[in-house]
Amino acid sequence: MIPVLAIAAWSGTGKTTLLKNVIPALCAKGIRPGLIKHTHHNMDVDIPGKDSYELRKAGAAQTIVASTQRWETPDQERVNLAYLISRMDHAALDLVLVEGFKHEAVSKVLLFRSDAGHDVSELTLDEHVIAVASDIPLSLNVPVLDINDTGEIVDFILRWLTAS
Repeated sequence: MIPVLAIAAWSGTGKTTLLKNVIPALCAKGIRPGLIKHTHHNMDVDIPGKDSYELRKAGAAQTIVASTQRWETPDQERVNLAYLISRMDHAALDLVLVEGFKHEAVSKVLLFRSDAGHDVSELTLDEHVIAVASDIPLSLNVPVLDINDTGEIVDFILRWLTAS
């Protein structure tokens, strides 16, 4: 089974920005990441400036953008992450990064920004959270990474991949 790591956070916290930095850094380390992005919007892909376009251009080997309005099963209320992962060519990937899907039972790094309108107490630290990337120091029972330090986050992901 291919390792799956979700980057999860509230809207406006910087998931796409982080992934646009992490994906090329992983590629530079020889990792072939795929990407699945969850959106709640009806969207068009490959339009310059759109998240999907920017993430694909960042170097993801394969990209799926999934929405209940625009995936193969538009009548479903929930997009099935396991099904989307199964559609990817696992032989061409070392890792599937997932943007969103914060309620799925997959390993995840939560993002927290002090100015994003939420309190640390609102973070849901379930058994699938392997770290939190934050712009402020936090005292948590999982590793806390600097959200602005791509190298630290990539090194953490590489250690996690090695242990997986």
